[in-house]
Amino acid sequence: MLEHVILKLKSSGFDQIVINIHHLGNQIVDFLEANNNFGVRIEISDESDYLLDTGGGIKKATSLLCGNEPFLIHNVDILSNVDLKKLYDTHVQTNPLATLLVSQRNTSRYLLFNKENRLCGWRNHETGEVKSYYPYFDPDQHNEYAFSGIHVLSPKILELMEEWTGKFSIINFYLAICAKTDIRAYMADNLKLLDIGKPETLAAAEEWLRQNI
Repeated sequence: MLEHVILKLKSSGFDQIVINIHHLGNQIVDFLEANNNFGVRIEISDESDYLLDTGGGIKKATSLLCGNEPFLIHNVDILSNVDLKKLYDTHVQTNPLATLLVSQRNTSRYLLFNKENRLCGWRNHETGEVKSYYPYFDPDQHNEYAFSGIHVLSPKILELMEEWTGKFSIINFYLAICAKTDIRAYMADNLKLLDIGKPETLAAAEEWLRQNI
């Protein structure tokens, strides 16, 4: 899966990649070295001692992400047919703090966006829990979209993470800042997406790779 994501990024024009490692970290490093990093520059952010979740992982990798250009975050467990270059270019053109690839797939937890596609909150349909930093927030007046694990961030977001420490969820971070910043939804045409983070999806992932490689 890591190879698939690296090659997809490479074919989309990305030539510098940072990989967070935790479980089997040494094997991942050996795999990359054996394949000459697939012809791209790869840096390693080592979380072997303590897994920091996506938010904490991004903050830990700050020194490797420094620069003036936006950067793309891609969960390695996600297979999709999204045009990553188009997603990135849209972020650059519209210039929000973050652009989140979302879909209308069925799930129990949704991000909530207003009519301008700005993030405003979150809802868990199983528990009824709603999160929002907007006063008088009405979740029923917002569009529900499922997050894909693929997003583009402007470098300024790293400054806003300075007060956050240790392990933290990127979604909780987004929710905490969305009332004061611009975090946008991005809907891709004819999006196909598969989360292979669960054992029952591995067969579907193998079929996906046969059809798309």
